Amino acid sequence: MDKEHWQQKGEGHRGRLRDRYLERGIDGFSDAEVLELLLSFGTPRSDTKEPARDLLNRYGTLAAVLEASPAGLQEVKGVGPKNSFAISFVQAVAGRYLQQRLTGRRYLHSSKDVREYLEHSMRGLKREVLTVIYLDSAHAILGSEVVAEGTINVNTVYPRELVQRAINNHAAAIIMAHNHPSGSLQPSPQDISLTKNIYFICSFLQIQLLDHFIIGDGVYSFADDGLIDAVASECLSLRETLNRR
Repeated sequence: MDKEHWQQKGEGHRGRLRDRYLERGIDGFSDAEVLELLLSFGTPRSDTKEPARDLLNRYGTLAAVLEASPAGLQEVKGVGPKNSFAISFVQAVAGRYLQQRLTGRRYLHSSKDVREYLEHSMRGLKREVLTVIYLDSAHAILGSEVVAEGTINVNTVYPRELVQRAINNHAAAIIMAHNHPSGSLQPSPQDISLTKNIYFICSFLQIQLLDHFIIGDGVYSFADDGLIDAVASECLSLRETLNRR
């Protein structure tokens, strides 16, 4: 079977996949078929079925493939710069979509979307990143930004700068999130100390720290685990002690 015949056969197969997506959406697609179509955006005339399967075999899941570096993707036979660019670009677009979808929405009704955005944007990163989400007095989401990169702890995150950013964004409340590249969801003593410092400083400026998330192999919430309430009680006691002096 000659090369031209193989190309025609591949184009017919990908055409059927595209038609199936247009008719039914992504439900019913295997992860391999999703990757096959993504790879075809970069090299539309190449056979992408085997590279898609090889990527899944190497990385284990579709999410892990999307989070892989372009250099890592290109180590798989049949995946070149154009293919890896297509995958990387789709991942970046999804992150921006999830971020912009939050703006203006009430946190009370979109906490699941907030978690999805944070997990998508921070899971799998090789370095620690601290993201802050700003909210108004009705807890509608104003926006978000990365405020620190590197080792995130009480010594590398400057509360004054973080709070100044909150003020500049006219925030009445904030949500913090940072990732653990190790995948661990256990808050470290430094994580707890940082949360206490930020909560305490924000409380003097009438800015509420609603939650602090850790992104690893899943999502950990300080609020869900009762630690935000514990920090609030500790800060209240400290303020009362200071006021009595």
